[in-house]
Amino acid sequence: MQTISLAVARRAALAAQGFADARPAGAPTRRHLRRVLARTQLLQLDSVNVAVRAHYAPVFARLGAYEPALVDDAAWAHSTRRPRLLVESWAHEASLIPVEDWPLLQSGAKRPGWWKGYSRIIDRSPMLVEDVLAVVKELGPVGAGEIERQVMGENSRITGGMWNRSEVKKVCEWLFGMGQLTTGARRSFERLYDLTERVLPPEVLARRITPEEGARELITRAATALGVATEPDLRDYYRLGPDASQQAVAELVEAGVLEPVRVRTWRAQAYRHVDARVPRAITGRALLCPFDPLIWERARTERLFDFYYRIEIYVPEAKRVHGYYVFPFLLDGELVGRVDLKADRAAGVLRVQGAFAEPDADTGRVAAELAAELSLMAEWLQLDGVAVGNRGDLSATLRQQFAHRG
Repeated sequence: MQTISLAVARRAALAAQGFADARPAGAPTRRHLRRVLARTQLLQLDSVNVAVRAHYAPVFARLGAYEPALVDDAAWAHSTRRPRLLVESWAHEASLIPVEDWPLLQSGAKRPGWWKGYSRIIDRSPMLVEDVLAVVKELGPVGAGEIERQVMGENSRITGGMWNRSEVKKVCEWLFGMGQLTTGARRSFERLYDLTERVLPPEVLARRITPEEGARELITRAATALGVATEPDLRDYYRLGPDASQQAVAELVEAGVLEPVRVRTWRAQAYRHVDARVPRAITGRALLCPFDPLIWERARTERLFDFYYRIEIYVPEAKRVHGYYVFPFLLDGELVGRVDLKADRAAGVLRVQGAFAEPDADTGRVAAELAAELSLMAEWLQLDGVAVGNRGDLSATLRQQFAHRG
């Protein structure tokens, strides 16, 4: 079994995620978006919008400034000339996945998400499911609020206050998780539910995958996205169960798709995708949102980069170490700093509420490169500039960079 250094594992991981690819010289196109998706395999969705929505940020990290409509059209629009590329499903979490991957997530390979607890409502009130589906069939794409009004209104077949509004929303989530509903469109990020058969092509819906085949395909995609990873890393990418993941990994090793390797400093067995490439060097810079797939598995992030990172949204403000919504800063293949960002749209500025350098980082160079990337992000978000606060050991040097820029 080959033993590789941590530096090699890191470069393989970065290349797998698209950070060895040059950013487009001109305006990014759908072709560039496809390239990103071929690396990451999916884009996680999240409702937090303090800086930028989670599904837009990884594309910016890899392509630079681009038109967000590129993602919107790929996910929530369809025409004969430009067919839908992405669909919403439970993958790592709620995510945008390639349309052709839908059957893999519905194969039974993946563990149900948190919404599985709502099945008791379905068992108790099957007619509620029928009513929700009937409303969506008639009105979809339609939001949960309108579904509530239709189901509980005077003309509803449901009478006598048999359930409350929250149960209607839970049924919508359960049907979404089960794949009977998906998102036909979004309105100001509100999910508009529609019947799956009206969103996805019939040939995709007709494809039947066994749980075992689904697990192998999902682990293969995870390995493509990660480059070098432990079995738990591979399992986490699509949140598979341990038994299904371990069996799939063993079968893929036997098939020659995965190669067992040892990574120095890692305790656990690692696996390298047979097509994983290892560039001689990784150059360039990127701001990584908390839901970027390069860093979303925090233990792996620490193993790869010696970078301890936790999202502190749910930590009381007085106890936060780095801030509410912190972006690690990637520079030439290393995580060298982090910034707590907020897009203050009323004031027209991107606020750096805290800026922190990693130990032994070249703070002068980090600040210069970070200032350039923050300026690009502000322009991309259609903000007038960047305002740097006082928190963090990098904030003063970063402020000087913007002072020099005028």
